[in-house]
Amino acid sequence: MKDILVKATAKNGMIRIVAAITTDLVSEATEIHNCTPTAAAALGRMLTGGSLMGSMLKSEKDVVTLQISGGGEAGSIVVTSYSDAGVKGYISNPKVDLPLNEKGKLDVGGAIGRKGNLLVIRDLGLKEPYVGQVPIYSGEVAEDFAYYFTVSEQTPSAVSLGVLVDRDMSIRASGGFIIQMMPDAEELLADLITYRLQETPPITEMISKGMNITEILEFIFDGMDLNIMESIVPQYKCDCSREKVEKALISIGEKDLNEIYNEGKSEELKCHFCNKNYVFTNEEIGELIKKLK
Repeated sequence: MKDILVKATAKNGMIRIVAAITTDLVSEATEIHNCTPTAAAALGRMLTGGSLMGSMLKSEKDVVTLQISGGGEAGSIVVTSYSDAGVKGYISNPKVDLPLNEKGKLDVGGAIGRKGNLLVIRDLGLKEPYVGQVPIYSGEVAEDFAYYFTVSEQTPSAVSLGVLVDRDMSIRASGGFIIQMMPDAEELLADLITYRLQETPPITEMISKGMNITEILEFIFDGMDLNIMESIVPQYKCDCSREKVEKALISIGEKDLNEIYNEGKSEELKCHFCNKNYVFTNEEIGELIKKLK
């Protein structure tokens, strides 16, 4: 099942839907970061949620950055996403490995922890980015996203995010959706959707059975005039470059650079998002110091 993200409406535009299959994207990310199953599920849910939220941005220059940090062994998970549903991210501790939870599932909530916040930074090209923050609701990610939309953006939302990790540690299925009521929606509509979602199997179960994203949405919105308007391919993409890393190195300041240079050392920097290494020789550090002057 190829990765795809669709934007749709239902009930004459009263319901807005963004839904995606992200199996390949999450596979790539969890291989880059060499994740345990628990870390893969946590990072994969954040990446899927980020891709969905990114696709909701209005302009191609807009960027949304998400961070969840709840004091658990996973540490922080940071995800940056764009309007084309492209996304990148990392987890502080990709080796976090907890026993299954009481439901027999990977314990994402336990790994992330519940003493902290979900932070959403929207850079819309204005002077200041828009920053929204809510306390962690459960640490299971989807519920935290739903809580954020309802509290911080006053948009009641249903969010599902799932990652199914196979016994050989590969990603068997990953996907999710965000369903939102528009302001003019009939009052009983939200209750109807809630009921339908309670009767809907987990999204990863439907994906692993071979259902495509349209079939999944047709199952949920049967008889509700589902209208699929657009589809794009969500991808894991890091935009790091030597120039950007050089700027980061310069930002540590002349004093620290001089110390490195005078000790005859080179400096190696690694991109958090894709693990690519950038090496600056002692001679190159000398050139950077000249630039600063």
